[in-house]
Amino acid sequence: QVQLVQSGGGLVQAGGSLRLSCAASGRTSSTYGVGWFRQAPGKEREFVAAIRRSTTWTDGTTYADSVKGRFTISRDNPKNTAYLQMNGLQPEDTAIYYCAVSLVYGFARSHEDYPYWSQGTQVTVSS
Repeated sequence: QVQLVQSGGGLVQAGGSLRLSCAASGRTSSTYGVGWFRQAPGKEREFVAAIRRSTTWTDGTTYADSVKGRFTISRDNPKNTAYLQMNGLQPEDTAIYYCAVSLVYGFARSHEDYPYWSQGTQVTVSS
């Protein structure tokens, strides 16, 4: 089992920045894939960004088109922590954000590829 504890989030004005953190414990591995998803009221959970699971120390990243160039996913393996740096936030970014761990090799963009999830945190961007 993998446990994920998320922190960060909150209220920010449009154009502002926030950083989300996701600390993993339990049966973790630095080679597991990590993803960020979000869910706005009345909408389905959508993919935001991911680091692929790899057998090497070389990480690859992928982003949803809506956040590309504004958000950056990263992780600190010794700390078992992943991050989502969000810059240039817009009101349409308002949602509950979740981090998740995937055991699927390669890029995992579907929530079905992630068996482990954090509790989620609210991000609200005011105009």
